[in-house]
Amino acid sequence: MREEIEFNISDTDRETLRYHDKCDKYDYIIAAACGALSGLIDIFFVGSALDVTGMSFTDKQVDNAVMAVAKKCGWTPQGKNTGNPIAAIDFLEKRFSVNYDRHLSSMVGGAVDLTPSNHHFKSLGHSPDILGLFFSVLNQFTSTATFIDRGKIVTVSTETFELKGTNFVSKLACGILNWIMHMISDVAGSAPSRRHGGRGVGITLPFYELFGLCNFGQFNVNGSKKTLAELAETLFNEGYDFRFGLKASIPVFLCNLLIRFIWAIRHRFQYKKPWRECFPSKKHDDLRVMLLVGNGTLCTLDAGDALLRSGGNLVNFLSRLNLIAWFNLLRLALREVCIRAGLSMPLERELNAFKRVNEALTLYLNQLKQIDIEQYKKETQKYNEITAFLDRADSAERLNAALRDALPKLGIDAPWGDKKDFEDFMRDSGAVLKFE
Repeated sequence: MREEIEFNISDTDRETLRYHDKCDKYDYIIAAACGALSGLIDIFFVGSALDVTGMSFTDKQVDNAVMAVAKKCGWTPQGKNTGNPIAAIDFLEKRFSVNYDRHLSSMVGGAVDLTPSNHHFKSLGHSPDILGLFFSVLNQFTSTATFIDRGKIVTVSTETFELKGTNFVSKLACGILNWIMHMISDVAGSAPSRRHGGRGVGITLPFYELFGLCNFGQFNVNGSKKTLAELAETLFNEGYDFRFGLKASIPVFLCNLLIRFIWAIRHRFQYKKPWRECFPSKKHDDLRVMLLVGNGTLCTLDAGDALLRSGGNLVNFLSRLNLIAWFNLLRLALREVCIRAGLSMPLERELNAFKRVNEALTLYLNQLKQIDIEQYKKETQKYNEITAFLDRADSAERLNAALRDALPKLGIDAPWGDKKDFEDFMRDSGAVLKFE
């Protein structure tokens, strides 16, 4: 069993450590070309969040998705409401109402500066991420509403809100469902903001709400000084919401997909590797470098286009900056630094070690199941009796006698042969002890 376990460990280590491929010039050319193609798509297709006409296609698809979900939940549009996303949003907001949905300062007693255009940015329960889920459920259970305002977290009491359900688990499930469906209703813009005309204000990008805590800095925006939190709010109000994020993610997705696809094809058909070794993963050094080069090229073109077209206006510059692409580049760079510094490998080795221990334990348990317990008890009983007798020996004479009696019971031949007296054996200078 020991040899088999050692073989499994060695085999796993080889599987983990054998990917140390280096990029050749064609890898760099392919990565840069994929990044440049994606950058051009970002420039001409994604454009600026301020361009309302350029968002019409994405907004239309999101509206259709919201109406489809509303119909699944029982919405039956009639007359002028047919094909009207505002009616679908109204239906979902009423069907899955939440107590923290406040869009005016008067609704929170003036504790937070709220408008229909900024309440999705300031309300933590409206964030499409793990923080939004946490605060949404917390607010529903405690009848409160939590906001980020002027760099601080502000919590205000609301009217008593009773979640449906008979116990904590069912109430928790109801709270999570309310959060999900309310996010769907607001992704196309809340009903109050849509009624003011235009596309309305949707929900933020994941974790974008954390910019609200950055109440520092002095940025010149249209002649007035704004903090980073105020700048992020302005950018969100101008259209940099989740819908624009969906549009901005297209060139990022395309860049990564093209690089992974071409890498897999080259390794399969050019290098003649088996398909199992052509699966693109972070184990391959060359693939990680190619992704860095490709996404770096994409971000370089994106920043250059934003700088040239902004005309020196900070809001225009940021509205053209693809935050999804830059976040992805930062993620890839940090991952590579951790791998190169050896920060990620210990965790992988720990996981592999646990897997190998589990395999060894499974093998050991299977062997234990094959043991005949009754036969084991019979074989060990005589050993236990002899051990107990030896423990009771209180002198050298009794210990010698016990040993002489134990040898035949255990089926062991005496090392001094057929001689009955050990002392006589020891007096014979030609006698030899034989251990078998």
